[in-house]
Amino acid sequence: MYMKPVNFQGSTVADPTESPISCRSAAGAPAGRVEHPLPTRSRRVRGRVGVPLMGVATEQELVALALALGARAVQPWSPAEQTLATAASTVAPAIVEQFREQISAGQDPLGEVFCALRSSVERRPKGATYTPLPIVQAMLTWAENQSGPDRVVDPGAGSGRFIVNAGRRFPHAQLVAIELDPLAALLTRAHLASSALQGRAQVLVADYRSVILCPFSGRSLFIGNPPYVRHHLLGQNWKGWLTRTAARHSLPVSQLAGLHVHFFLATVEHSQPGDFGAFVTASEWLDVNYGSLVRKLFTGPLGGSALHIVEPTAAPFPDATTTAAITCFRIGEHPDPVRVRRVASLGELGALDGGRNVSRERLDAAGRWTPLTRNARKVPEGYVELGELCRVRRGQVTGDNDFWIADEETDLPPAVLYATVTRAHELYRAGRFLTDSSKLRQVIDLPENLDIFEGDDKKRIEALLRRARAVGVHKGYVASHRKAWWSVALYEPAPILATYMARRPPGFVRNTSDARHINIAHGIYPRERMSDRKLTALAEHLATHTSLADGRTYAGGLTKFEPKEMERLLVPSPEMLT
Repeated sequence: MYMKPVNFQGSTVADPTESPISCRSAAGAPAGRVEHPLPTRSRRVRGRVGVPLMGVATEQELVALALALGARAVQPWSPAEQTLATAASTVAPAIVEQFREQISAGQDPLGEVFCALRSSVERRPKGATYTPLPIVQAMLTWAENQSGPDRVVDPGAGSGRFIVNAGRRFPHAQLVAIELDPLAALLTRAHLASSALQGRAQVLVADYRSVILCPFSGRSLFIGNPPYVRHHLLGQNWKGWLTRTAARHSLPVSQLAGLHVHFFLATVEHSQPGDFGAFVTASEWLDVNYGSLVRKLFTGPLGGSALHIVEPTAAPFPDATTTAAITCFRIGEHPDPVRVRRVASLGELGALDGGRNVSRERLDAAGRWTPLTRNARKVPEGYVELGELCRVRRGQVTGDNDFWIADEETDLPPAVLYATVTRAHELYRAGRFLTDSSKLRQVIDLPENLDIFEGDDKKRIEALLRRARAVGVHKGYVASHRKAWWSVALYEPAPILATYMARRPPGFVRNTSDARHINIAHGIYPRERMSDRKLTALAEHLATHTSLADGRTYAGGLTKFEPKEMERLLVPSPEMLT
């Protein structure tokens, strides 16, 4: 596919597997790979509350509406969009005028209809989650207070909420919107044209990572909501791009990184000293291992200046209950200290100028950043952190649950079968006490030394190991890294068991049945001997006083408590446990 370079300081597209393409290449320079449009569908909108105007019922009608609003006035067009335009339906002039009025009033009816036609489940593989306007305005106000840009780049434009509002804020800035979905790109074009911004805007149907921005003498603002796509949906070519690009900056990288992490790195590639920006993403990169790349970018070449954490209660992403992070940065600078804060509502965002100071040195030294965004807790008199009393340990990894969890056909000595909590719902179902382990599944846990078995027991175990080798259990990553590949090595029964990842607070259960646990639960082990009465009181306190706010919320609404996070929970001292 070919795309003619535009005649102002915009950009062209290059595939990461090809040689870099200059923005001054002759017309016909090879452009990057662009996805073919999804087939437009005739399914009708099901009366979703919040769609501004109920006059567009299919994607073909939405394309027709975009064309009627002037989408063709914003260049350059892609073949994928032309294919959609060819199949467009018709829409009544009165509907066109109503949408134009809504856009003039600062709303995004095109994006609302798009989200009604394509459910969040359908949009999720491309990471298309649309940003509430209060967040867009807060981020643009922050940018305005940085003296404003000469060019605005939105790496994942969607229906154009960021780029259109940026065009209104910055009347002399060039506007570059990049969007991989051709239907969404058409909506951005229509949004720009209806806002009389077509003369200084371009929309590229491309992948942000493969776009080469032309040399630009002014300041560029990079702003938007990078798509959230998990790593298993990303191709090996792009994972290779991440590794190679991070290596050029001597930065750590994990192949578990999602697409939003790629976009942070691509921004460092596209920018130059003096540029600045703000991105809103899920906040999990603050703490997880694969987020270390973003953390190093923030304290290094990205020039992070502020972090604003938006609690899930503020609904920063309408399609998901998750904590959001607004990251502000100034390329080539190293602001010190960095401003950090948390807000519980979108109204608290303001101009993104609040927060408390955290030194860059402290950020660099910290493995997890979420604790640094919270104000120091006031510890009630007589309370201590759970970690002072107990060690929290995630359950053992079997390496192959299908093999090591016994079924009704398992024929082994009872001495190697252990009643084990293997599903989180088993703890929720147990309530406050797990007193009977007879209904739990059993995990096969062989000792490292198999010579202790004789006779029939030895024959049955040898038969098990032959079956394991036949299906390659011994070659699995976990098994091959154990001292003895056949020994799961379950931990001793924990007196308190806890779930750690759900959309509700953890379940804390007093384990009086001596049940073991695998890695779907945490075991809580006293550092010093505690009476049954105190253990029961401790479990009861944890069960009734732990909230989701104590953990970290991921995209999708799951809240997770790592062992160290659980150890930071405040509990009564042993003297108070009765």
